[in-house]
Amino acid sequence: MFRFLLLLSFLALTGITYLIISFKIFSRSSSRPPSYSREAHVRQVPRVEHRNSKWTHICSRRGIILICAVLTNALVLICVVAAHMVTTGMSSATAMSGFNLNSVINFEGTELQQVRELDMQYSQMRAPGIYGGIPFSLTFGVISLLFVVAGNKPPHLMARKLLVGALVFQGVGAVAYVVAVGLYLHFVITVNSTDVCTRRERLYARNGYTWMNCDVSGADAAVALFGLITAILYTAGFVLTIQTIRHVKRYLQDRKQREEERRKNQSQPHRAPLRAETTFV
Repeated sequence: MFRFLLLLSFLALTGITYLIISFKIFSRSSSRPPSYSREAHVRQVPRVEHRNSKWTHICSRRGIILICAVLTNALVLICVVAAHMVTTGMSSATAMSGFNLNSVINFEGTELQQVRELDMQYSQMRAPGIYGGIPFSLTFGVISLLFVVAGNKPPHLMARKLLVGALVFQGVGAVAYVVAVGLYLHFVITVNSTDVCTRRERLYARNGYTWMNCDVSGADAAVALFGLITAILYTAGFVLTIQTIRHVKRYLQDRKQREEERRKNQSQPHRAPLRAETTFV
């Protein structure tokens, strides 16, 4: 399971790196609104965008950051479930898989009954972690995906409330994930320091299962790792969204100013110069 998590982490980081690098192809055409020329002698016409595909705007810098956040939220969800399955013990694993416990582990008589009881107690103690982790990562992943789909337009054509909503969501997400990672690790360490975990560790170690201990497991560490990566992504998205809102505000102000100048010029037509009257004698 630990090797699988390492492989999953490597593939996820590779995919995230590829997505972050690929934004260079699309970012300039979709992250900023078109600008007006400031020269007086040039006709004031907005710059035309050459790529108008929805994927062009979805794959902007903000879009790629949110896509990466969707992937890391999914990895957090997978690792939370894997951590619960790995640490609940042999009896819980055999119960879920349908195998006979006596043919899988070397416990007999009272030890077998103790293992079942301790695994059940430990699983119940760890239950808040999975019941809280699944809705948390699933909620942030779904909302991030909704913002990705909603960003299929140029920024200056999107509703301002949508940009502000994305800004608030990513700011809250960055803070929430840092707090959640800290609480998750504190919860895991607290559960692993209980007498139930210590007795369970001794019972498993007595029969050669030294890997079933009270240390923080690799799956729990993977949850914390991907949670912190998600917080970093939300922080980067927060900064990029602030820049986008500023560019859009500047663009709208420039467009309004030029429209007022155009109306003013149209309301004051140029007068032809008067010719001097000539008299004939």
